[in-house]
Amino acid sequence: MDAASIVRDTSRCGTDTIAGLRLEWAVVCDVGRVREANEDAALVSPGEYLLADGMGGHESGEVASETALRTLSGVASLRDRSETQVALIDLLSRAQERIGEIAGGSDRRAGTTVTGAVLVMHEDAPHWLVFNIGDSRTYRLQQGVLEQITVDHSQVQEFVDAGFMTREQARVDPRRNVITRALGAGMINPRPDFFSLRALPGDVLLVCSDGLTGELPDEEIADVLSGADSAEDAAAQLLEAALALGAHDNVTIVVIAVHNAADTVVESDTDGAADPAGVR
Repeated sequence: MDAASIVRDTSRCGTDTIAGLRLEWAVVCDVGRVREANEDAALVSPGEYLLADGMGGHESGEVASETALRTLSGVASLRDRSETQVALIDLLSRAQERIGEIAGGSDRRAGTTVTGAVLVMHEDAPHWLVFNIGDSRTYRLQQGVLEQITVDHSQVQEFVDAGFMTREQARVDPRRNVITRALGAGMINPRPDFFSLRALPGDVLLVCSDGLTGELPDEEIADVLSGADSAEDAAAQLLEAALALGAHDNVTIVVIAVHNAADTVVESDTDGAADPAGVR
């Protein structure tokens, strides 16, 4: 796979070995059962695992998500955490400008959410630098416990923070698609949030659009990630579950299982040599 290629309407898997870690990854991107067009997209390259959920209608949303990902591609080179964060801020600003130049076919302005994880070095150890703008999410499963790393930039999240709504109520509230930050969409200088966490063997990262979290509660997502045999299996099961529940939005899922690079690898003839030993 080309390091800068965009994943849309397909699935892929592979393995990257970086900084003593074997990163087994899988991505699926599906239009779902209701939408006519897929405005989601993902980008996976060694040490960089991102997705964008476009908005603005068929062509505008597709172009916005692809523009964001292509602008951000190549930022991963296992650099210092602070240096990478500065680079991401600059690239996100550049993406904001490029998306603002997209000419849409309707009154809706092109825009996109973006989230993901980049492998960086901090205090001589590999860390994940996680970031987001909008309501697409990055999670970590550690020792069977699923934690949402990012915080949604959405109206319902503000209600949750204020104590007016529970997380479960927010998940099904009709205002859940009203986001408060996005690249483009007429928003001015959207600020990304950054989170840093040690990259540890045994952990699993999940990067997903709200097409998944709008269908499955966190408890079910955790069960799938904990029980799957591989990153590829986990991504496929999560998509299948979202489709079974109606998949009212586009669904994009990136699963990254972290292993020690010294652990035994079982050969596979799948694209990218995904390890069947997998998530567990």
